[in-house]
Amino acid sequence: MNELERAKKHLESWLDAELAVSTGQSYRIGTRQLTRARISDIRKQITFWKREVNRLQGKGSRKVFRAVPRDF
Repeated sequence: MNELERAKKHLESWLDAELAVSTGQSYRIGTRQLTRARISDIRKQITFWKREVNRLQGKGSRKVFRAVPRDF
């Protein structure tokens, strides 16, 4: 698995986590309780991984060109 595929997989996982949290922050089954991560932390990770995917795909990267003016 290359870096781009890994970054896309992380992004997809965090998007799934955001969807899960949107349906409820915590739930209880019998005596056990599960509390999910905070939505603000999840959104920070989504932003990070979106940037990583874009960077690895070459999107949004700045290209610098140097021009030397010449008088012929």
